[in-house]
Amino acid sequence: MNRRDFVQWILAAGSAGLVRQQSPHNLDELPRRAFGRTNEDVTMLGLGGWHIGEMNQRDAQEAIEASIEGGIRFFDSAESYQNGGSERYLGEFLVPKYRDQVYLMSKTTAKTARTARQHLEQTLKRLKTDQMDLWQMHAITSPQDVDQRINAGVLDVMEQALAEGKTRHIGFTGHTDPAAHQHLLELTDIFHCVQCPVNVADVNYKSFTRTVMPIVIERNMGLIAMKTLANGGFFGGSSHGKHGDNPLVIPDRISIREAIHFVWSLPVSVIVTGTDNLEQLNEKIALARSFSHLSEEERLALIERVADMAGRQVEFYKA
Repeated sequence: MNRRDFVQWILAAGSAGLVRQQSPHNLDELPRRAFGRTNEDVTMLGLGGWHIGEMNQRDAQEAIEASIEGGIRFFDSAESYQNGGSERYLGEFLVPKYRDQVYLMSKTTAKTARTARQHLEQTLKRLKTDQMDLWQMHAITSPQDVDQRINAGVLDVMEQALAEGKTRHIGFTGHTDPAAHQHLLELTDIFHCVQCPVNVADVNYKSFTRTVMPIVIERNMGLIAMKTLANGGFFGGSSHGKHGDNPLVIPDRISIREAIHFVWSLPVSVIVTGTDNLEQLNEKIALARSFSHLSEEERLALIERVADMAGRQVEFYKA
């Protein structure tokens, strides 16, 4: 991508005017950001549910407590994570003490209306709450997948969940192909937010940042950034959440700080981060507290630094 193309993209995304940092509600919280047209603001960092579900019970409880202590108030999960194990941890260690303080989200991989309804009721039961803040249609993979879920009534169940007060907001997620997101956004405007990969390598390969983000901004939707370190791909990994032996984006080309601050310099509402241990969690919390907006020139330099590495070797989860 040459400089002129990048400038045109960044102007289209409107990032300079839409990184709307808010003051925290309390001094112990992380800074907050506007969450689209929900009239909510959310902490700029959220805790990823898959990694929590991979922990043993003691470590999961410690991670949840450390997240609260560190100022995180956005918590992610999904019924598909560890067959509900991640949701059970949140229901046991987060909701009873902190429900009124946090924004609580889960997701469904359902392909039919009946399964979506089952997932909804089971999720609420595991989370030990009558209402989520956000329920998302999870992991759409293609325009055909989108059409099949719509035809099978999944969106109808999501709208029913809103009407019944079982969730306050609805959204959708995916990391395979931005064409799926674009197609769903062409078909409907019922969603409050979108969750998708946003990272410095994404800009140059099947980019959600360049194709989905402008639509989200135009519609004033919340944007949940995931895979900001390419799900381990920046560390040579080629499978979910793992490091590996492929060429290293970090630290060979950029630092963790540069990678994360690049994403926060775009109009994202919250980064959902996976953490394997408390050291990683505290590092991300520190990066949030030290964040300073990167200029257009700084962002361009980072993109150019990793441009030759962009592709499925780094973002192995894309189609």
